[in-house]
Amino acid sequence: MHGLHPWPGAGRMVAMDRRFLLTGLTALAAACTPTLGAFNALAPRDPGARRVAENQAYGVGPRRKLDVYAPEQGGERLPVVVFIYGGSWASGAKADYAFAGAALAAQGFLTIIPDYRLVPEVRFPGFIEDCAAAVRWVVDHAAEFGGDPSRIVITGHSAGAYNALMLALDATYLNEAGVAPSSVRGVAGLAGPYDFLPFDVDATRNAFGQAADLRSTQPVNFARADAPPLLLLWGDADTTVGPRNLRSLEAAMRAADGAVETKIYAGVNHVDIMLALSRPLRGRAPTLEDLTTFARRVTA
Repeated sequence: MHGLHPWPGAGRMVAMDRRFLLTGLTALAAACTPTLGAFNALAPRDPGARRVAENQAYGVGPRRKLDVYAPEQGGERLPVVVFIYGGSWASGAKADYAFAGAALAAQGFLTIIPDYRLVPEVRFPGFIEDCAAAVRWVVDHAAEFGGDPSRIVITGHSAGAYNALMLALDATYLNEAGVAPSSVRGVAGLAGPYDFLPFDVDATRNAFGQAADLRSTQPVNFARADAPPLLLLWGDADTTVGPRNLRSLEAAMRAADGAVETKIYAGVNHVDIMLALSRPLRGRAPTLEDLTTFARRVTA
């Protein structure tokens, strides 16, 4: 009682129960990927954060809405993180990533999680254009929730990391949305595909196969010196997105004299790197620490 173990070995049992819980949550998340609904419902939240707005429209239609998370203590002029989830450009829902919104908000960031249109409703570049429109909403409305619209960091996982990096590197999308380049202070990609021609799986063929210019679909081809600073995270147990994606973009950015930082996590797979944002699975990888350290630095 009150934190004491009543019999010898009970401490080991508690530790075993915790391991079983973490293993079960991870297996559940992997089985539910990319929607993660059951995991999100069961995972305990970080204290000190709350959802302050839901289903805010940034465009027309049910997929063009976003949720807003903030530190419970509030405050003025908070840096802003826009988190774009993955799902092979064909699935996903913002409601299933409340654990990520709470984790980032608890670290002192106004956090925005948008939905966006998916295949087959749209194909390239429709999902990127929606993410750009969501960033424009942040510029227009972040101050209403205590955020600083001039200090935005965009991040994403998997297909969401692709969307985020396209916003960072191909200036067309944010320019057309009316977002000043200086508003986006940094972009972080978690296990994203950045150099994946030729299209060899259904997900990429369905999302990009109809593009008139295939080279225009690849973030690596837009590396530039004046892009926002980039943080690229990847796990070496990732069998979904290979190391070529990180290494090619890193090399292209360095050749262009752009700012890029990469980190590779040993033994971390494609799902773990994102689940490590959650409170119960944070020990799997330092994703949250590395992401928030980067976000604080570029928005300082």
